[in-house]
This record gives sequence, C-alpha cells and structure tokens, in this order.
Amino acid sequence: MRRTALPWVTAVITAALGAPATGQHATAFDIQDGKRVFETTCANCHGPDGDLIAGIDFGRGVFRRQFTNDELADTIIGGIPGKPMPPNPGMSKEQALRIADYLRSMSEGRAAPANGDARRGRTVFEGKGECTDCHAVHGVGSRVGPDLTRIGAVRRAAEIERSLLDPKAEVQPENRFYKVTPKNAKPIVGRLLNRDTFTVQLLDTDERLRSFSIADLSQHGFDDTPMPAASKKLTSQQIADVVTYLSSLRGEVTP
Repeated sequence: MRRTALPWVTAVITAALGAPATGQHATAFDIQDGKRVFETTCANCHGPDGDLIAGIDFGRGVFRRQFTNDELADTIIGGIPGKPMPPNPGMSKEQALRIADYLRSMSEGRAAPANGDARRGRTVFEGKGECTDCHAVHGVGSRVGPDLTRIGAVRRAAEIERSLLDPKAEVQPENRFYKVTPKNAKPIVGRLLNRDTFTVQLLDTDERLRSFSIADLSQHGFDDTPMPAASKKLTSQQIADVVTYLSSLRGEVTP
C-alpha cells in the first residue's frame, strides 16, 4: 500500500448500526498487523485515533455506513473510483482483512478523554507535571526523553494515557534506557542511541552524548524507564487534560 491517506473511510460505517467490533476469527496478531499498516499508511491523514476526517471516528466506532469486513477489504484493495483512495492490487485479501479487523477494534480503546482540556493540559505539562524536565515540545524542554512535538500524530490517546499511568508497560525501542558501568567507575544511565558489537552511545541524564567501548565496561544492559507514573503526582482530571494536550500535538506550532 502506498503512503497515502485512506479516505475510503468516507465509505465506511457507524459500528453501532450492526457491524461486529472485530472479525469473528480475528486474532491478536491479525489486529496488531492491521494496526502496523494503518499507522504507517493511514494515520497521516486520519490520525492515530482515526478521527481527523469529518463524520468519521474510529476510536468511538463511528463510520459512514455499514460494510461487512469482506466488503471493506475489497474497497481497500480496489480503491474508490473518483476518490483519493487508490487501488492496492498488490495487497492480499488477508492483509486487507487485517486492516478491517483493526479498524473494528479501535473503539475498544478509548479515544481522548471527553472531559480533557488541551490548554489546561499544557499548563500541567509545563508546570506541576514537570514533564519538560525530560521531554521537549517544539524545542522547549529536555532531550533526555523522547521529543513529543508530534506524539499526537503517531500515538493513540489510549496509548498516551497508558504511558502516563504505567510508563513501564510499553516502551518504544528508540526510547529505551541503558546503563553502562565503566571499569572502576560509577554507572551511567541514558537513553540508548546506538549499540553494536564494540560500542554503546547514550544521551545521558545531563543531555550529554556519551560513547563507550564495550571492552572498557564491567557491565552494561537495558535499564527501566525513569519516568514516574503520573498518578503519583497528578489528579485524574489533570491526567485527562495532559492526554488531550499531547493528543493535539501533531507538529504544528500552537500559540
């Protein structure tokens, strides 16, 4: 599938009208694979929560009209004549069905909190939450943790919320922390930038780029994320506000 938006959703349904939430025989692998393709080819236009097209909100199960998964898969493969959705003749029916299964499953993960407020969330993020001690948005903040300028374009609201409540549950490979102990020296922890047979490169907690020869280390290995659970510092309302704020970050500069 080309890296093109999928406005074929303009052809899809409101789940409440009858289509099952997921395919009858969809496995966790089917849904995860469908998610992978959706995130790399569809989310650029529809957003990670599937709610950027008017009248469509995958996260809440809202589609244009009713389709079976087979009909939806055929539309993904054949495209929509006269619409921006191109055909994908090289895609197998099985793959298209996995995308359909993932779309049905999205309503099982909650979208951005209905009571969240992005402006309040930004205030908490930059203030009480102390999030800029590790993260940056539009160049403001620290580089110790991952940059969040486009987090709303690549992660669903439910995934962002989960990361706030249980930071250790799922850490993206590029955001893992690593601990190295040089011989006769104290351990050093930082975000892993690169590791090969002979060297390790980290961005340490003082934002310094560090490179180590593995031969000079007494120990080295992955370390737990230093990010604390948001519930230890923030109220449920403040967490909802921060989730809404982060979900709004798609790379555009906000006032």
